[in-house]
Amino acid sequence: MTAAVSSTVHIDLGERSYDILIGSGLLDAPASYAAAPKSSAALIVTNTTVAPLYAQRLQAALAGRHGQVHTVVLPDGEAYKDAATLNLIYDALLGHGADRKTVLYALGGGVVGDMTGFAAACYMRGVPFVQVPTTLLAQVDSSVGGKTAINHPLGKNMIGAFYQPQVVVCDLAVLDTLAGRELSAGIAEIIKYGPIYDAGFIGWLEANLDALRARDREALSYAIRRSCEIKAAVVGRDERESGLRAILNFGHTFGHAIEAGLGYGEWLHGEAVGCGMVMGADLSRRLGLISADDQARITRLVERAGLPVRGPALGADRYIELMRLDKKSEAGEIRFVVIEGLGRAGMRPAPDSVVREVLAAHAG
Repeated sequence: MTAAVSSTVHIDLGERSYDILIGSGLLDAPASYAAAPKSSAALIVTNTTVAPLYAQRLQAALAGRHGQVHTVVLPDGEAYKDAATLNLIYDALLGHGADRKTVLYALGGGVVGDMTGFAAACYMRGVPFVQVPTTLLAQVDSSVGGKTAINHPLGKNMIGAFYQPQVVVCDLAVLDTLAGRELSAGIAEIIKYGPIYDAGFIGWLEANLDALRARDREALSYAIRRSCEIKAAVVGRDERESGLRAILNFGHTFGHAIEAGLGYGEWLHGEAVGCGMVMGADLSRRLGLISADDQARITRLVERAGLPVRGPALGADRYIELMRLDKKSEAGEIRFVVIEGLGRAGMRPAPDSVVREVLAAHAG
């Protein structure tokens, strides 16, 4: 396949700025990685699902850029986004004698991207890395913006660093091999951008959701580009989540509680976020911020994407306990991303009594 960049989104962070390349055939094209420094060695970090499909192809594309290209294959799944698996990356780097100029390539979904970025931030106090996301969720969200982390048994993404890649390479062709459940999980993160930032995008999604689920290239290309444009605008104004960037976590406070409460990997991250957005929309309505019709539009999109709209029966006490561990909490007070009108979001606490009403309506 001939490589074709359909669009480029620029993340403007001064000397840490970089581009997101979106198009078909980009994974195999050496030009896709021109922003990465040349070096004597590189390490591809991937997993057991992605490696057989794409690792050799990426190695071939990088052959002229690095003297040696090594690969480390991690177990697949959110359950392995932990310190023990992270050490496999360090083992590979140290075992191959990697130096400060070694470039890491994250070839996989959000788990691989987060762990590779965190390893790059820590190894020798920082080496370059490149994101090559192979899931829709990673292409529209986790590979963009420099948030890297691993999970802890007591909380998701609680141990990590802000560390930006050199470039993000989003090849639409790799989505052809993506499982349907993973595709829906990615659509959850796409849906998020409408309510928090662009009301017009909600209308586009309502008209094009079936095309996205059918993997229409034109629809996917636009959805990925618009998602990345919105995230770029937010991250460019608040790289380290001191304020505005927190709106990107719409649905995540409820969603992370679902993931931690069930055990990481039982639900996909996007499934938990989708359900969390349904809860977040209901919370926003109960706080008098949006209408019942606005809430219904968000809920219908989540449902049409093939995502769960009812959370597991963890019990309200357990949900609230887990949500108090969320990174957005302050002094034990849970702060939620709420919709303050379609296309506009903010952060605020909510009374436990109202949160319990939401959980009673949407969990169990």
